[in-house]
Amino acid sequence: MHGEFKLRVRLHDTIVFTSIRYKLQEIVVSNETVLNKAVLVKLNEQVNQLDTVIVGKILTGDLLSDIKNTKGDRPLNFFDVGIPGYTGRIATINERQLSEASGFNPGLGSSGYGLGASVGFTPIINAISGRTKMLKRRVKIEQKDGLMHSIKSRLGKDFFASNPLDEDKQMDFFYFCSDDANFIKYCKNQNDFKVLVFLRMKYKQYLENIKP
Repeated sequence: MHGEFKLRVRLHDTIVFTSIRYKLQEIVVSNETVLNKAVLVKLNEQVNQLDTVIVGKILTGDLLSDIKNTKGDRPLNFFDVGIPGYTGRIATINERQLSEASGFNPGLGSSGYGLGASVGFTPIINAISGRTKMLKRRVKIEQKDGLMHSIKSRLGKDFFASNPLDEDKQMDFFYFCSDDANFIKYCKNQNDFKVLVFLRMKYKQYLENIKP
């Protein structure tokens, strides 16, 4: 970019060139400048170099690797702020029914001979009729189904990004995983890295099963 301008000056005056875009430049009017009635000034562009800033952890794109290298803080609970409360998972209807059906409560014995353990008639009847066994089966199915949907919601999108599978087969894949006898063992109360290792193992098996 070139430009020129005129201004009145005297010997030994200082002309200052300043701009956001260019570095500060000062020219002192000399005898030569006065005689030539002109001066050529070259302005140098100002470059602002910022320090390197890392906003968050640098991710590699490999889900298993990124999760392994991520550290999370323990979630805040009631006790951290001095408030008594229950921080566990709320029982489902089936779990509450199972607890009631198979309940064994320490307390006064019904015979009147002193301290002992009392078992109500309902748990005994339930055990004989098979209702307790049925409720246990319901709770197990409910737990597996809830865990499966939780994993799908939390990890499904990223998992299939690196382990491609047709969309119409993705739900079937998760049912296939939940049918594994070790599904609860490897996926319940485990970190995402361990769950993904299990999913990847089942993914290979699933691909073998659907081969024509």
